[in-house]
Amino acid sequence: MAAGPETPGVSDSEESGVSSHVDPPKTLPEAWRPLLGRPALAELLGHPLAGAALTEMCRLLPPHVAVHSLRTFLLADACARTRGTAYDRVGLLAAAAFHDAGLVGRTPLGRGGFPRRSAQLLDQFLARHQVGTVRRTTLTRAVREHMRPFPARDAGPEARLLHFGVWLDVTGRGERQVPGDRRLLAQLAPTPGFAVSFSARVVACGLRRVLPGSPVTHR
Repeated sequence: MAAGPETPGVSDSEESGVSSHVDPPKTLPEAWRPLLGRPALAELLGHPLAGAALTEMCRLLPPHVAVHSLRTFLLADACARTRGTAYDRVGLLAAAAFHDAGLVGRTPLGRGGFPRRSAQLLDQFLARHQVGTVRRTTLTRAVREHMRPFPARDAGPEARLLHFGVWLDVTGRGERQVPGDRRLLAQLAPTPGFAVSFSARVVACGLRRVLPGSPVTHR
């Protein structure tokens, strides 16, 4: 996808739906506001698909996982801007919103574990919003493969960026590429002990092959 002339990473097909003058909806959690105010997210708040993805994330995810998802997107976008990488910004936000959705609930995971379940939930969401098959395939692959140690050689920009954002936020890997961003975002929206609790949940899913699900409370 070609990037806009002045904003690396904004596809031409998405630019017309992006606004830089939309305040965060009051229905979204207060804890998200410092992150939603960052330019990369603030520019997308007027886009219908972005708004729907944020609403679903609020409904599906525990607060600390939702904050991780927002930080993941912002770190991925920072990497894209540093490299001048063009990518589907709204699509990547949707992928970030759903990439851990498979960790929530009590659904048997089956083969592929929680990333495959997350990809299925994203695909259902995108289909409801009439997103085309090619775009859905690209975004669901990014979610399905985000737990790989490294991106596949043929992975597209969305898969590589999601992978980068996820691993940087949880483990710190790749911090030299966007120095200071991880620390800044953690200060704006802290989730103390997140890496340990998140890792334990992932291990529990892998061992039990079923989600340890608990009630989700957003506020």
